[in-house]
Amino acid sequence: MSGITELICTEEDGTLSFGNYVLSEKSKKYDYEHDGDLYKVKTFTDITRLERNGLFVYESVPGTTVHHFHATGNGVSFEVEGEKDAQIILGMEEDAQYKVYLQDVNVGVVTTSMGGKLVLSVETGAAAGPVSVKVVKL
Repeated sequence: MSGITELICTEEDGTLSFGNYVLSEKSKKYDYEHDGDLYKVKTFTDITRLERNGLFVYESVPGTTVHHFHATGNGVSFEVEGEKDAQIILGMEEDAQYKVYLQDVNVGVVTTSMGGKLVLSVETGAAAGPVSVKVVKL
């Protein structure tokens, strides 16, 4: 799989794919329209960041590629891949609890901070291939 050539795109199923962890220089795409919202993506080997209408949605360190990102009022789901294990931060509802699934395995409950940030680590090393992530509000 690896990087998204356009940096961000809409898949046939209506989800978003974004990021390119193999880029050595920072690349950005502004004002990508999807379902009436404007998205901005910044990506390269060190970081991948996604914003919707100027608000934080996703960030990974180091950079990752995200496939089939789908957000609802109850959570998010996506597949993520990268060259190294990644710390992922998601913009969610403030002071809420979420159940986290990696590869369809429940890995526990996380409570978001006052700013609504949910932090998780994902083993995305090159040998791992894409990892499915699902975060569901309790």
